[in-house]
Amino acid sequence: MVTSTTRKLVLEIRGHTAVVTIDNPSANTWDPESLSGLTQLVHDCEADRSIYAMVLTGEGDKFFSAGADLKLFADGSKDTAQSMAEHFGRAFETLSNFRGVTIAAINGFAMGGGLECALACDIRIAEQQAKLALPEATVGLLPCGGGTQNLAWMVGEGWAKRMILCGERIDADTAEKIGLVEEVVETGQARGRALELAESVGQQSPIAVAACKDLIQQARSGDIASAYAVERNAFVDLFDSNDQREGVNAFLEKRPPAWTNS
Repeated sequence: MVTSTTRKLVLEIRGHTAVVTIDNPSANTWDPESLSGLTQLVHDCEADRSIYAMVLTGEGDKFFSAGADLKLFADGSKDTAQSMAEHFGRAFETLSNFRGVTIAAINGFAMGGGLECALACDIRIAEQQAKLALPEATVGLLPCGGGTQNLAWMVGEGWAKRMILCGERIDADTAEKIGLVEEVVETGQARGRALELAESVGQQSPIAVAACKDLIQQARSGDIASAYAVERNAFVDLFDSNDQREGVNAFLEKRPPAWTNS
């Protein structure tokens, strides 16, 4: 059974979807407890074959997450810096590598590590009042939760440099225009829209979705010619699964498929 190990991450299971709410007042900041809790929670969802998708959002109507609690870095300790960098990296890489579909419902400010969390997700839905930024350099730091890499991959080098090197804060419409978010919705609707998308994920074969996600993400690190062969092999490997036979036969028999994720 999937549970949260910290009160700072509120978990709700809705069908095949795990809804995770970042709840660390007042700005839903990340600290070692919540980052470790996220790592463990994603591992637990990975092990629970009935979980096909995750939705992440922030508590309240102002913040998705404002990133790291800067008080942790006030004394200039390199040991603290090393520990926090490892916590951020582990948590968001684990989130990115989750076999299912992850959706960020950005219901307010997504700053620093908050935006890095959203960048680690597969899909981002932003409410119209959301503001997004990676402002670490304005306080003598840099994004250490995958931000420099994921943002550049997603929006291109120019916009990544504007946001990171110039400290530019963008609104939801600009984020949609440059490809940082996939959809902008009215205030209060991000969670609901994310759940709708998660519901549509549940209509797909979870084994096929996991294989497709892995192939899509390989484009970041491999060359396209090599990926073609991997793609073909992954297609054949699906024929070892029960879901492949169920999906094809359900279509032929004109009935909804009953996925078992096996």
